Amino acid sequence: MLDRDGFRPNVGIVLLNHRNQVFWGKRLRTHSWQFPQGGIKYGETPEQAMYRELHEEVGLQQQHVRIIARTRDWLRYEVPDHFIRRDARGHYRGQKQIWFLLQLMGHDSDLNLRATDHPEFDAWRWNEYWVPLDVVIEFKRRVYEMALTELARFLPRTGHYNRYLRAGMRSQRFDEEAGLHASDTEPAQSVDLRGPASG
Repeated sequence: MLDRDGFRPNVGIVLLNHRNQVFWGKRLRTHSWQFPQGGIKYGETPEQAMYRELHEEVGLQQQHVRIIARTRDWLRYEVPDHFIRRDARGHYRGQKQIWFLLQLMGHDSDLNLRATDHPEFDAWRWNEYWVPLDVVIEFKRRVYEMALTELARFLPRTGHYNRYLRAGMRSQRFDEEAGLHASDTEPAQSVDLRGPASG
């Protein structure tokens, strides 16, 4: 389902834990990391699509989360031609996304990367909010920056995050801070596809 400009409607999900860290998933059999996302089916609202994708990609149900905020408008990115199927070239240009900021109300053990027969991720971890964009596929990086920046003002008011908001972070600052925090993240969990290894 494409709009008149060739963009497919899509949702993106930023899932927070109680420490304001975000779910960070490693795409199946790649070295790329990203947030959960997926297309909006015909007849679905963005919120309905978000709950469906949340279950399909990370195994969570509606009762496991609460919606904190969403982006006001569509955020768009174009997909390079070599990533587009040959029969779709000339029609499909990329994705337009509504992003949701969610709070996990359940437990880490509720996450399950194999909730369906077609998993999107093969590992995951909790990462600081300002994720390192260098591990995101290049054509999605600008949208990630825009979504995180717009949603940041809805984060719980803790001193750690207010430091960024008061600074009026711009694009260059975003990249610098993301690099600072990349080394502070927990190591990826790549053995148990249901979530981080216990202990």
